Amino acid sequence: MPDPTPDTGLGSFAAVLAGELPGAWTITYHPDRGSATGHDALTDQVWDMNEVANTLARRGVDHCAVLTREDGTRLFVADRPGPGEGYLIAAMAPADAPAEAFRGVREPDGIAVAADPFSAAEDIHYDLLPRYDKALAQVHANAARLTGSSSAEPEPVAMTWSDDTLVVERPDRDDIAGALTEAGFVLDTARGVFVLSGDDSARQAASVQAAGHRLSQLGVSVVLRHPPARPALGTAATMPPNPPVAAPHHSR
Repeated sequence: MPDPTPDTGLGSFAAVLAGELPGAWTITYHPDRGSATGHDALTDQVWDMNEVANTLARRGVDHCAVLTREDGTRLFVADRPGPGEGYLIAAMAPADAPAEAFRGVREPDGIAVAADPFSAAEDIHYDLLPRYDKALAQVHANAARLTGSSSAEPEPVAMTWSDDTLVVERPDRDDIAGALTEAGFVLDTARGVFVLSGDDSARQAASVQAAGHRLSQLGVSVVLRHPPARPALGTAATMPPNPPVAAPHHSR
C-alpha cells in the first residue's frame, strides 16, 4: 500500500499510480521547501538522457515523488512544465552499481504522461519498465564482469636471463611498468622489453629484490627463468642406443 501523501496534485497522482502499477510499491513525497529544495540528490539519480533530463537541466524541481517497488526499482515523478496538465516519469539508476558498469548502456529514457494515473500506469508497464529492465540487466552483467576481472589473479612477471642481463616483457599495466622502472629496469623501446644490466651483480640483485617487493605490494608475483639450453653449433643431439636384438631361435 502507498504511504500517506499530502493532498496535492502530484502527491495524489503518485499515490493512485502506485496502486495501479503491478507489484507492491511505496511512495515518498518530497515537498516544496522554497529556495532550499534539496532535491538535487534525487534528480542526479534520474536515469534519462532525453526529455526528462533536458527539463531537469533547464529548471529546478520544487517538489517530486519517488515510487519504490519491493525489488528496489524506483520511479521519479515530477510536474511537466508548459501548458496543459501532466507529469514526467523516469526510472532512477541503481545506487549499488559502480559507475564503470553503466558504460555503453543506453539509458531507459523517461516518458511524459497525462494527468491520468490509470493510463500512465499502462504506459509505464508497457513502455518504460521493459526498457528499464533491459538496461538494468546490462548494468548487472557489466558489474559482474568488473568484479570477476578485479578478483582474477594477475599473471606473474617473468624475468628471463639473457647472458648476464634480465629481460622482462613490457607489461600492459602502467603500475607494473612503473615498479620495474623504479627498481632500475630500463625500457628498450626497439624490442618492447625492460632490461636490467648485469654490469654490477650486487646492484642487479638489489634491483631484483626491490622490484619483487614493490610488485608483491601490487599483488603480482615474480618468476625468474632461464632460457632453454641450445645445442652447440656443429653438434647433433645424442641418439639413444638401439635396443639389443635377441639372436633368432630355431626350434628342432
